[in-house]
Amino acid sequence: MEAYQDIKKAEKAAFLSMFAYLFVAILKVTVGVLGNSDALFADGLNNTTDVIAIIALLIGLRISRIPPDKDHAYGHRRTETISSLVASFIMLLVSLQVIFESITNLIEKNYGTPSLLTAIVAFFSGIFMYIIYLFNIRLSKKIDSQALRAAAYDNRSDAWVSFGAFLGILGAMAGLPWLDAVTALLVGILIGYTAVKIFFDAAHSLTDGFDVSKLEEIHSLIAQVSDVKEVKDIKARFNGNKIWIDATISVDAELNVAESHAITEQIESVIRKAFPNAYTLVHIEPFFKE
Repeated sequence: MEAYQDIKKAEKAAFLSMFAYLFVAILKVTVGVLGNSDALFADGLNNTTDVIAIIALLIGLRISRIPPDKDHAYGHRRTETISSLVASFIMLLVSLQVIFESITNLIEKNYGTPSLLTAIVAFFSGIFMYIIYLFNIRLSKKIDSQALRAAAYDNRSDAWVSFGAFLGILGAMAGLPWLDAVTALLVGILIGYTAVKIFFDAAHSLTDGFDVSKLEEIHSLIAQVSDVKEVKDIKARFNGNKIWIDATISVDAELNVAESHAITEQIESVIRKAFPNAYTLVHIEPFFKE
């Protein structure tokens, strides 16, 4: 039940991000067009992809709240990761559009003269999105949500993009009109980079990839439990933001079932203290002295 309460908290944060993105996207696109700033307009398009990505995340979070059923014994939590994968494709398509238009403007020397208002909007948007990032990253660490953490990092990159657009607009206003188009190109590249990173992170998780250093830490925790003679095998994978651990250990062959079970409970307790979002399944084998 606690896990599903965490998903609800993540949904609230996702709604906050969605409304924030809607606000800044409309503001940037409108002011970017009226104020002749390619950089601000491209940044606004970036935020429209963020809205779509957040909607995909919300759908994934809502599905992941569905309890385990007959053909989903482990629940539906991986839809949270799938939503990140879908969002990465959308972001990549928009990045290609922004890059193409920026290069075209540079080749044709189709430069505009941004107004002071576009600079003000870009700077304000940067501060606004960084505040959203601070809220989401704090919550993602509290509930250990991989998808919300990715959304928070996207908030932060959007803040840096807005600050970059601000500097590009100032440069264009100072007599370097091409700088606004160059900034728009850099925005498009950054959108693409973020999309590729989100894609590989999601794909790594979906293919049961797991951090080796964390696996070594879990191995060490189990080995330190009294009466564990040997850690023979250990595997781990993510299911949404939860870690599923399968461990095979050896214990004294003369222990009875109750004593062996007590060791498994101790292992689960030790791991849960270090990784509160972990579920551990321990398989016991007899240990014989050579």
